[in-house]
Amino acid sequence: MARLVLCVGGYPCGYPPSFLLWRCFPISNPAHQINEEIRDKEVRLVGETGEQLGIMSAAEALQKAEEAELDLVKISPSATPPVCKLMDYGKFRFEQAKRDKEARKNQHVVEIKEVRMSPGIDVADFNVKLRNAQKFLSEGNRVKVTVRFRGREMAHTEIGRDLLIKFSEQCGEVANREKDPKLDGRHMSIFLAPKAKEDAKKAKAKAKPQPAPEAAPAEAEEESTSKGETENA
Repeated sequence: MARLVLCVGGYPCGYPPSFLLWRCFPISNPAHQINEEIRDKEVRLVGETGEQLGIMSAAEALQKAEEAELDLVKISPSATPPVCKLMDYGKFRFEQAKRDKEARKNQHVVEIKEVRMSPGIDVADFNVKLRNAQKFLSEGNRVKVTVRFRGREMAHTEIGRDLLIKFSEQCGEVANREKDPKLDGRHMSIFLAPKAKEDAKKAKAKAKPQPAPEAAPAEAEEESTSKGETENA
């Protein structure tokens, strides 16, 4: 792409070449200063494998990097003096990008799913809505459960409140109710948040009825009694 440069006083834009060279100096990465970008008077140099190489001038540290065919990277700019390390910066950036990509791949984005009902919903539809909400929660998403009132239904909002509380109780094994039902205009809503997996397992185990202990066989009891009588004799 062609660039239009204005010349003032013999210099482009009126500035001397040295100023333009400094302003146009390439910045390879805003997160790290590397090689000639490091202009500190002194730096603490760390080797590629982590060994301490001591405090020296930035020029001397850069020379050591060139001798080792590595890059000089400032890793701790706020230290006194700043800490620089010898490394293959291209390889470092590649591995960092690979780790970031893997982390984004494994990251789960929490969504808010909505389940809508009416105060007069029948049992079959209620159970369908309930299964859908439990599925969303098991996938790690939050669920907004809403009851919409129409016409004269606004006179009996307690029906919608009871319906929402019943719904949240039915999801109690896999979710926590974040707040009590809240009326906003003609809509009353609650939010359900998924429980941690360990909490869900504990809730299931607690809800599951425990089997009654088996009675000891009568023969074993008689044998124990007979043995006691023999010892006493």
